[in-house]
Amino acid sequence: MKKKVVIVGGGFTGLNAARILSNRKDVEITLIDRKNYHLFQPLLYQVAMAALGEGDIATPLRNMLAGQDNVTVFKGAVCNVDLDARKVKTDFGDVEYDYLILACGAQHHYFGNNQWEEFAPGLKNLAQASEIRRRVMEAYEAAERTNDPKERKKQLTFVIVGGGPTGVELAGSIGEMSRFTLSKFYRHIDPKLTRIFIVEAAERILGTFSPELSSKATRELEKLGVQVWTSSMVSDVDGDGVQIGRERIEAATVLWAAGVKAAEIGQNMGVETDRSGRVMVESDLSLPGHPEVFVGGDQACFTLDNGSTLPGMAPVAMQEGNAIGRAIVDDLKGKPRKPFKYRDKGQMATIGRNRAIVEIGNLKFSGTLAWFTWLLVHIYYLSTFKHRVFVLMQWGWSYFTFGHGARLIVNKDWRFYREQKSSPCDDKNA
Repeated sequence: MKKKVVIVGGGFTGLNAARILSNRKDVEITLIDRKNYHLFQPLLYQVAMAALGEGDIATPLRNMLAGQDNVTVFKGAVCNVDLDARKVKTDFGDVEYDYLILACGAQHHYFGNNQWEEFAPGLKNLAQASEIRRRVMEAYEAAERTNDPKERKKQLTFVIVGGGPTGVELAGSIGEMSRFTLSKFYRHIDPKLTRIFIVEAAERILGTFSPELSSKATRELEKLGVQVWTSSMVSDVDGDGVQIGRERIEAATVLWAAGVKAAEIGQNMGVETDRSGRVMVESDLSLPGHPEVFVGGDQACFTLDNGSTLPGMAPVAMQEGNAIGRAIVDDLKGKPRKPFKYRDKGQMATIGRNRAIVEIGNLKFSGTLAWFTWLLVHIYYLSTFKHRVFVLMQWGWSYFTFGHGARLIVNKDWRFYREQKSSPCDDKNA
């Protein structure tokens, strides 16, 4: 009898686990994801800033798993899991399993203020990247049209809430784009006057890096015109800007990069989770009391020997996916499972052209060498050879020309005909 392995989530964890179990005659794999593609999230901010296109960092899951005869891919949503009956509840029916791998990822955390999402979108998927790109470009278009200095200042003000790698990368990209790219295309405004703020509640940005590298990143951001506000807690966000205690920043565009929480399925299952909704797991990444269920990636809370937990990063998710796949193989061979051991490959963040920081153990460096290291690592981990070539060509063109990709503004309203549709010209004389 073939063992039925159900994988929920086609991210780094799910994909790596599927590859370990691929083409085994004793395993039948079902992979379920809300999307039909695998997304390389570390470069998502470049789609939001028009440096890359959606197709440069996303690949259909069926294409990636086409050579694995024992894998079936379903596009659908998982609602809950019946642990006793060993069934996954989906929007297209129940799916039985012998082994279950949960790797549903994470979403933004507004700390009890979900109404802020309307005014400050986060960056976790392609739809959000497209919306951020639209808002950023619309702000420049609005500034170009207006003759009101106050309104123009507001349109050219951008606030990024959160000083982690995503916030720093977004701020650096806006700074570079406004100074080296957009300044050539607008006639009535000077994009170089763009104001960019990073608002961070902690004492410094990039808190997981050493203080030395954090300070270097701050200085590089300031060279791009980014103002870094630390020890600053956002108290309100609306359509006109952000409130920080008694101070206010009027801004047409606010972006959220301050916090994440795990997918809600862990809480729906009634299992133990941490404050971010991550599922507490055993040393082999299995669910306590249910050795047939594994949890990995952003959804797992894995505690190290020193009491700290692993962060939600791509290298962590990749290694956990490989470990889960090997644990199932050991079960099938009648061997004892090995505890998961994370190999720390360091961390890195880019601020802009020739600006990045890298920290690998005691090795710390920044500048051009760090930027090229960041570039090569991200090229290496892209899903296909075609993506590596296309992205490398795009980055090469941008590097030598200071150009960006298609700065397209794509509105959500795609219909020509609908009830009660109003036109911008309805109140104008023909």
